[in-house]
Amino acid sequence: MRDVVPWLGGELFAVTVDGQLITGSAMAAAESVASCGTPQGRLLRTRHPASGLQVDRHALVHEDGTVVEVWLTVCNAGSEPVTVDRVDSFSLDLPAGDYVVSSFTGDGDGNEFAPFSQKLAGSYRLETLSGRSSHGTHPWFALSDAAGGVLVGTVAWSGNWVMRFEELTGGGYRVGGGLHDEGFAKSLAPGEELESPRVVLAREETGDVDVVAARFARIGREHWYPPVGGDFPPVQWNHWWPYADRHIDEATFRANVDAGIELGVEAFLLDAGWFGPAEVDSDWVQLRGDWDRVNTARFPGGIRALADHTHAKGAKFGIWCEIDGLGAAARLRSTHPEFAATRGGEFLGYVCFANPEVRAWARQTLQRLVTEYRADWIKFDSNITPGLGCDRTDHGHQAGDGLFEHYLGYYALLDQLREDHPDLILENCASGGLRTDLGIARRTHLTYLSDPDWPEHSLCCFWGASTILAPDRCLHWSYSHWWEPGANPHMLYSPTDPGLTAAKLDYYTRISMLHAFGLGQKLPELPAWIADRYREHIRLYKDVVRRFVRQARMLRLTGQVERDGRGERWAAFQYAMEDDAEHLLFVFRLDGGEKEHTIQLRGLLPKRRYTVAPVDGGAAETRTGAELTENGLRFTDLAEEDSALLLIRPADDGAEVS
Repeated sequence: MRDVVPWLGGELFAVTVDGQLITGSAMAAAESVASCGTPQGRLLRTRHPASGLQVDRHALVHEDGTVVEVWLTVCNAGSEPVTVDRVDSFSLDLPAGDYVVSSFTGDGDGNEFAPFSQKLAGSYRLETLSGRSSHGTHPWFALSDAAGGVLVGTVAWSGNWVMRFEELTGGGYRVGGGLHDEGFAKSLAPGEELESPRVVLAREETGDVDVVAARFARIGREHWYPPVGGDFPPVQWNHWWPYADRHIDEATFRANVDAGIELGVEAFLLDAGWFGPAEVDSDWVQLRGDWDRVNTARFPGGIRALADHTHAKGAKFGIWCEIDGLGAAARLRSTHPEFAATRGGEFLGYVCFANPEVRAWARQTLQRLVTEYRADWIKFDSNITPGLGCDRTDHGHQAGDGLFEHYLGYYALLDQLREDHPDLILENCASGGLRTDLGIARRTHLTYLSDPDWPEHSLCCFWGASTILAPDRCLHWSYSHWWEPGANPHMLYSPTDPGLTAAKLDYYTRISMLHAFGLGQKLPELPAWIADRYREHIRLYKDVVRRFVRQARMLRLTGQVERDGRGERWAAFQYAMEDDAEHLLFVFRLDGGEKEHTIQLRGLLPKRRYTVAPVDGGAAETRTGAELTENGLRFTDLAEEDSALLLIRPADDGAEVS
């Protein structure tokens, strides 16, 4: 079938009904409707005469047809029930040729966004079956062709997904996917329908993935992400790494608020450890679900007292909650056993949001966090591995669609929470970055990229995450001070390290300033010189950097840094404002990076003169756009673990060279 977007030609979709695979070419087109506006909507309504199936293929066309968002509504228009066990939101055909598919793997604990590439030779697939979208393989791919073009796709779904690259008999490939079919089956009664997850596809003839990433960021800010205010993203502090659960208490939190306010921190987040019985050594993992209980051994004044103290200082108060988690020892598990997700009778460690009673309980629980505890920010974690999901049939779902309906219920909860509290900030976390996708990004304001945050790892994660998300929707802290030295072999930062220099501290901190900026430090114990540097970085972030992070087009000027000394050992990111008004350049030399390196900027007008100046003072230079893009900036005096932050603006006289 032909598509309104030429590069999407092929079968358009694929659905399996009662064991029969039905593709677009087997359908009879009933009507095609185009809507006005931006993005332009396209609806193709098709029918399958033999089965009575109706498939509505939806498309939103962005950026002059270079980005398309597609999904299906599958309706049983017949007179008998049917079972659907595969729903591919898209299917397109590619001509014969050489193709290389690239993506990222990661299963948490500091290995997210590990890049890999595979030359297609025979059929191939990318998939995740862990029950969390980026636990295994991240839901994104780039398919490069021999002509230099690239097809980019990402599944906007937080559960299991698949992308198939099937070799065709006559040559070429059929590319399709969306919701994973393994473990999925849904019976539709006459008149009943299901809507598939959305898939976002992009075509770029130059092969430049950065161009696609910039389009995704621009579309996301305009159409996908929840709206935000002008001071977004706030500078935040989180207690987790310096104190974990057993070393945080009321006095410690208050002391960090007091110290952080002096530095300019704008939001303070209470992570895990606040709930459960009044026991200093209680285990939060085993108690998830007992959100109605406050650990008064750690917080004798209750949570509201912490919020009131934070608000009195003029800052936002945030709280952590793994609303879908259910600990083995949680009281909720015994009082409401019907909430628990199970498969084959085995406990899965989460509450099933397909169950309307669970959704009602969760909404009431979260309302209490906002209204009684006065939370301005909720960090939603998810430390579960649902696999194929719940197969109970007393939850409002069927045996084969439990995980699918769970995520629809979870999305509905987040949507309702934002409707109830439009100013509330919602953060997405899943054992770090194991649920990084555009499905949940539509419903939360920030995505936490990974639990560990040593510099090399942070740069690796941001490079990968920014292929999907805009920088202002990514959150990762500066190199944190962990509560237990040696708990992670890479997390070695200490504010009392005699080898810590101002340049190294700037390097660590500026990496977090690439996106939403946060700290995981024992703020009251900081040496004075470190506190002074943080204060200056926070001021600079608010006054200069934040507006670039929130508004600018981000360009990755180097390849991806990889962990363990692999990949690029210099990293550079350019933030370009619209109409060439201003540019901000971050440059980092990692350990093992060559002594001198040239960074070539992009998108500058060749004949325009620009001033190039360090943002924290120093001599400015004047260069033409051609010099900056063709010859580049030569860095000769950065040590290993050092950085530069430069502001680039058109020269005041506005003159151009002849």
